[in-house]
Amino acid sequence: MKKLLFLIVVCLTYGCTQDAYDKGEGAYSLMRGDFAEANVNSNREVISITTDEGETLPLQTYHTAKWIARPDTIYRCMLYYNKVKTNDGKPMAEVISLGRVHCLQVTPLSKFEDYKDDPVKFESIWKSKSGKYLNLHLQLKTGYTEDTTAIQKLAFVSDGVIPHPDGRRTLSVRLHHDQGGVPEYYSTQAYLSIPTVDLLVDSVCFYLNTYSGGVVKTLPVK
Repeated sequence: MKKLLFLIVVCLTYGCTQDAYDKGEGAYSLMRGDFAEANVNSNREVISITTDEGETLPLQTYHTAKWIARPDTIYRCMLYYNKVKTNDGKPMAEVISLGRVHCLQVTPLSKFEDYKDDPVKFESIWKSKSGKYLNLHLQLKTGYTEDTTAIQKLAFVSDGVIPHPDGRRTLSVRLHHDQGGVPEYYSTQAYLSIPTVDLLVDSVCFYLNTYSGGVVKTLPVK
């Protein structure tokens, strides 16, 4: 049985100079972009994707990537593709690009060492149409350095549950961001997801520190 792979901390290297989520233009004008689950076979190949709208599409050609480390796994991803048809008229996906979306669990602040809230640029936050994920879109400052120990780190930490008079419960979540000595020359996009199956509350209140000050956003879980 396949298991959904969760990562606790995201490490973004200083050497990134391209946005893996750029759509492109021209020949790709009909290209679609969807958040999805990538279904990986025993050879570490993506054989199909299930979009956040609940549509499962086989791939026209099996897809591989360096970040696919485990076989028989489901990875969270951002997929740009053309929707084409098989010979018998069934829909399938012709992959243009497939980028990883890091899927994080929430760690209690009391068990988290060295919490930091270095600023990020906030873009958007939303709940997937499937209801399975809460998603966060950020921009991170980065740049080239010869220091190989310079690594950015991201994680979600919780400082408790807020009870309400009507019995509802809200999980208070903070974004941990350690700039880690990475220069802040230009911006690169980052997408994070939290599986709602692990959230035994009615809503989540997010706090993150941005270059313009603190941002607080609340999303329903149920």
